[in-house]
Amino acid sequence: FAIYDRGKLTSVKSGFFQDTKGSTYHVPIFLDSQGDSNYHLYVKFPEERQFIFSGIARYLSLSILFILTIIGVFAATLIQLKKQKQISAIKTDFINNMTHEFKTPIATINLALDSIKNPKVLNDHDKVLNYVKLIRQENKRMHAQVETVLRISKLENNQLKIDKEVIDLHDIIADAVSHVQLLVENRQGALKVALEAPQSEVHGNAFHLTNVFVNILDNAIKYSPEVLDITIKTENTADAILVQISDKGTGMNKQALKHIFEDFYREESGNVHNVKGHGLGLSYVKKIVELHHGKIIADSEKGKGSTFTVKLEVV
Repeated sequence: FAIYDRGKLTSVKSGFFQDTKGSTYHVPIFLDSQGDSNYHLYVKFPEERQFIFSGIARYLSLSILFILTIIGVFAATLIQLKKQKQISAIKTDFINNMTHEFKTPIATINLALDSIKNPKVLNDHDKVLNYVKLIRQENKRMHAQVETVLRISKLENNQLKIDKEVIDLHDIIADAVSHVQLLVENRQGALKVALEAPQSEVHGNAFHLTNVFVNILDNAIKYSPEVLDITIKTENTADAILVQISDKGTGMNKQALKHIFEDFYREESGNVHNVKGHGLGLSYVKKIVELHHGKIIADSEKGKGSTFTVKLEVV
């Protein structure tokens, strides 16, 4: 800084003051009654930009942090809203499908009971037994749906107890095939089985592993609306057995393939009831396979079919 008297530099100045145009500012001081003054105070900022920036840097940093925080909160809110919307859609889809799954057996049971009330049927022992058998089958079907949901719930809470023993996986596959054989025959389809793995004994739970293969086979049947052609084959790797189940059904796109093992996930279609189910089958399958320290891989192409490969360690 410096004090100028009538445009001349006085002795009142800082040691390194130099009047440089563009970076020196001046104002009049010691004004008289007329508002005039012979003295001017000159101030120079040697590093003007740095000086100004250092003055506002703290506030600028806080402002940027505040803006980023607002953006982060806004983004998190949008993500949560999207997730809530997806959960709501999944919940609605699940309720619709479960309602559909229960509606058919309940209607069948009601029809069977109404038929049994008919005096003509009531006097026919064979017909009564057929209707009773039908009621029992539909009751088992509803029970199976409830058990599936309960098993998934227990798996999520780590409450499902799985007792393991040495079992022959070829026997498990044969049992699973017997569960769906009638469905395949009714569709006039083909189910080819090639159990070629020399080592097929694993340490596992027969009940749950049977359910694993029944679920995969059931999906293969459901998603083969035209040509029903399923192939099951086994082979050994160094210390494991691979079970491949292939079909020539509708297949899946890459987006659906990423989510098929998620709870309640079902590939979107024009009609949610085109294929019966509630989106728990493959989720249950993956969890059971992992509880057996195994892996399951899905490969699919839209319009060409799907292949599920289950890998389990042999004994």
